[in-house]
Amino acid sequence: MNICVPPHRPGEVARTATVAVKAGWVCIAKPRNGADRADPHPPSVTLTLVEVHEIDPPQGQKAIVWRLLTTMQVCGQPDEFAAAQEIVRLYRLRWRIEQVFRAMKSDGFRLEETQIHAAARLFKLAAIAFVAAARTIQLVDARDGSRRPASDVADEKTIAAAEVIGPTLEGKTERQKNPHPPRSLGWFAWIVARLGGWNCYYKPPGPKTMRAGWTRLTSMADGYAIVLAAQNG
Repeated sequence: MNICVPPHRPGEVARTATVAVKAGWVCIAKPRNGADRADPHPPSVTLTLVEVHEIDPPQGQKAIVWRLLTTMQVCGQPDEFAAAQEIVRLYRLRWRIEQVFRAMKSDGFRLEETQIHAAARLFKLAAIAFVAAARTIQLVDARDGSRRPASDVADEKTIAAAEVIGPTLEGKTERQKNPHPPRSLGWFAWIVARLGGWNCYYKPPGPKTMRAGWTRLTSMADGYAIVLAAQNG
């Protein structure tokens, strides 16, 4: 199967890797030492092992090797290859989940610093933070361009403000120009990143930069709306 490999560092580009996929049963025994003798669990557990190994990686690139243990079944399924592919797909979502956690916690809204202890209130706060974190990740995804419209993450008031603010953030060099179509999500993400402190060079903007830029943009959009209302009044 083919999988998309995202860049790991600045200057790299995404690539498509062709990998071989193997699957089988493995039996994992309870540790001989250190296990609680009163533990009611069985002495062993049978799991599915899926191994993903890249075929002919590009020169200078380390071959992808994943060994995944799961309770999901592959062997004996009507379409074993499709079942293995689904496990690989779910594993590849792991980094996406980590990115969302990052946007909700230390590199975003610092949810772990809340002083709320009541479970029901904490759940509501986490739900709000999750929505905001999803928007942050959408902006990070669009930093290199996107066909989606800016309206996927922002309302018309904020987009209108971005149209006015955007040109003031551009510099003299080509790399300091917004290269994306107006009102596209990529165009909008570029403006948010600039407001968050990105200088158009070196490391691309991440969740922390996008979150900071979004905070500035929405505040500026509120002020812009007040000025327009005063002028029209």
